[in-house]
Parts: sequence; C-alpha cells; structure tokens
Amino acid sequence: MNMEHEYTKKILSAFEQISQIPRPSKKEEKIVAWMLNWAAENGLEARTDDALNVLIDVPASPGFENAQTLVLQGHLDMVCEKAKGHSHDFDKDPIELIYTDDGWLTASQTTLGADNGIAIAMAMVAATDKNVGHPPLELLFTTDEETGLTGATSLQAGFIKGKQLLNIDSEDEGVFTVGCAGGEDACIRLPFPTDESLPGYSALKLVGGGMSGGHSGIDIIEERANAIKLLFRAIHELTRKTDVRIASVSGGTARNAIPRDAEAMLMIPSSDAGAAISCIEELESKLKSEYRKTDPNLSFTLSAENGEYKAASAASTRTAIDTVFVYPDGVTAMSKDIVGLVETSNNLATVKLEDGKLVILSNQRSSNMDSLGLLCGRILSVARLAGAEGETNGGYPSWKPNMDSQLLARCLEVYEKRFAKKPVVEAIHAGLECGIIGSKYDGMDMISFGPTIKSPHCPDEKIEIESIGKTWDFMAALFESYK
Repeated sequence: MNMEHEYTKKILSAFEQISQIPRPSKKEEKIVAWMLNWAAENGLEARTDDALNVLIDVPASPGFENAQTLVLQGHLDMVCEKAKGHSHDFDKDPIELIYTDDGWLTASQTTLGADNGIAIAMAMVAATDKNVGHPPLELLFTTDEETGLTGATSLQAGFIKGKQLLNIDSEDEGVFTVGCAGGEDACIRLPFPTDESLPGYSALKLVGGGMSGGHSGIDIIEERANAIKLLFRAIHELTRKTDVRIASVSGGTARNAIPRDAEAMLMIPSSDAGAAISCIEELESKLKSEYRKTDPNLSFTLSAENGEYKAASAASTRTAIDTVFVYPDGVTAMSKDIVGLVETSNNLATVKLEDGKLVILSNQRSSNMDSLGLLCGRILSVARLAGAEGETNGGYPSWKPNMDSQLLARCLEVYEKRFAKKPVVEAIHAGLECGIIGSKYDGMDMISFGPTIKSPHCPDEKIEIESIGKTWDFMAALFESYK
C-alpha cells in the first residue's frame, strides 16, 4: 500500500479515530458529541441544530482573509451492513480496519464507512494543519443522510453563510459530479395474518444469500440479483409443485442497499417435503447460471426445521407472491440526454412481517421528478390492487447540472493545472445532499468530488489509498487559488 503521501497518513489517522465511534443513521449522538469536543480542543467555534447537524467555523489562513467562504460538506452517518452471521454490533463496536497489500483500505466483514467518514477526516485535516493555507471554511456535517437525507432537509436559513460548497461525497477520483437524481421512499403494508395451524405440514426454511448487493443508485445499472425478488420467485416455483404457506419472511437491511439476503419459513405438506427440496436445488442451478456474472456466490437452500409454526392462508400467501412479483424493481428508464446514465429506478429494499402485516419498503430515484412521481404512483397502485396500505415520504429534489458554474470553472482549471489532464464531469443516478442544500440556500454554487470508493453500502466497501492523496492535492490547490 502507498502510505508515502504525507497528508494521506494524516487523513487516515483522522479516519481511524472516526471509525472507533458508532455512527449508524438516526444514532449519530456519539459522533456529534465527539465532533463538538474535537472542535473545542482545536479552538474552533461549533454549533448544532435541532437535527444534530454540525457546523464548525474555521478562520481564514493568513493571506486569505478577503477570500469568500467555502463550505466543506459531508455526512456523519454510515450504512451499517455486515456479512451474514457476523456478530458486529454497529451501535457499540468500532469498525475493524484492514489495509490490503494492493493499496486499499477495507473493513472486516462490515461496511467501511468511508462513505462518508473520509469527508469528515479530510475536513478535519484541512481545518487544523498549520501548513495548509485556506479561505474561511465552514465544515458542515449532516445527519441521517443514508436513510432519507433528513439532516439536510432540516437545515434552516442562516445556519451556513458560504455561497460555494464542496460536497466530498463522490466516489471516483478525477470525476466532478455536478448533478444527481432525486428520490422518494415508498412503504406498503399488506394484511398478512399468520394464524392457521396446519396438521400434516412440515416446516422448511428457505434461505437465499451470497448475492452481491451494493449501492442502489450506483450499482442498480448492473442488474444484480435482488434477494427479496428471488426469494418470492422461489416460493412461486414451490407453489407449482405443492401447497405452500408462508409462516415468516424477512429480507434486506437498508433502503439504499440492494438486498443480498432473504429468508422465509414455509409450511409444506410433509409428503411433499423431499420434492420441494429438489425443486429449490434445481432453481438454484438455474439462478446461478442466470446471475453468474453479477452474483457468482448466489445460493438458495431449503431445509427441514424442527417445531410447529402457524402460517398464512393460501389466499394470503398467493397475494404476497403476486404483490412482490409485480412490484417495480431495477432500472425503469435510461437518460435520453446522457448516454449510460440511469434516469429512473427502484430498489425493492426490505420486507418483513410486523403486527400482522407484510411490510415492503422501497427506494425510488430519478433525475426527472415527473418520472419519479409516476413510479411512486405505480407502487401505490400495486398497494391498492393488493388490498394494502401504501404511502410515500415526499422525497427530496434532484440536483440539476449548472455547466456555467463559477466554482466548476475554477475546479476544472485547478485540476488540469495540477495533474496535466482534464477531469471527468458527470451527473449521477445516486442521491447527494446538494439538491436539498441548493433548494434551501438560493444561489449556492456546488460541486461534488472525492477519493475512489468501491462497493459502498455493502461489506465489500473499500477505498483506494492513493486516491486519498490525489483528492487532497486537488483540494489544497483549490484552496490556494483563492489567495
């Protein structure tokens, strides 16, 4: 691994400290308290708002007093995904970091949290290193980005003063992001009582796992397996062979992560148990072939379980299968303006039984807000047809590219001068807080960039160490351009 870059070492040292502090979405109290203490120890003024967003004021370096204020922005929370069966407790356990021989930093069987802890670490170094010249800085760290961008949504007028914002939450070094999709969550609750006793039936556990998962914005274009969709496909296959009743079902962990695992407890006539197991073995072989390139470790098993379980009726089981079958998932439209960019998609994210109802949560994205509304409308139509309750959460706006941005022009000039090549400028299908921040602070000029991160939102998440130093070199040169 390349640790020769002086500031790479400093940034990773800060990131290691951050990784010791639990910071799941909606549970950011510990990291907020730590950030406020860190600011106080370094003589920096800091404050929070009702949503626990943190703002830290950093005075200008000598010679930069007349420069305009720059906002460095990232989010405090992280997606908490772990390998199936791993005992890590995100509410209290530190992230176990692993430096690989081929130049990457990853974690042991969990998400790494470089999304977006690396932004916090870079901002900390920028604010405190005396050898770094910079204009006045506002360090804005938002909460609950990963489960709904609610921290950014809660920002109030006057909380920040700067009019140029650097969002350090993109995941390819050498790429400037200038636009992103908007998004909205949907939830449907289907009545699903599991109160039937079934003498002569056996309990069998259906488990789907080993799927690649990934970020529901970035990786949705790859058409990876959705564990929930495939679980219900497997149950449907079983209904073609015998009577099947669902006793319990669960799958997925986060709204913005493609589900990697799902399982169901099924009740099947005892005389058909052997044939049912054979049916799933045959289906697994088909699925392994179908998803051999995107999900090489996919697996499905059906095995006998001890105990007696009450289950749903045949009609309720059928309705659940049909509902998941017709529920939108994956890419629904590609951009007509930008080649290779997803315009509209849906991630069928989680399913569980709760209070006698089958609860399905999904996350829709689109750069076209009309298309986003239509997709959400389709899901509510599915709910009505199934006899379920359906609701959406109102969502967040897209960020429309501004190719005439003064900040973009400055960044392009600085990057090309520093590295003797032009960066890529793009819009992405993932969601960024820039759309919300821009809607709240009129005239905010924004750009997003960051080091290279692979497989965010799943336990394979890793960050390229060399790209940290390159991202820093760009940011330091950008600071210097304001002198």
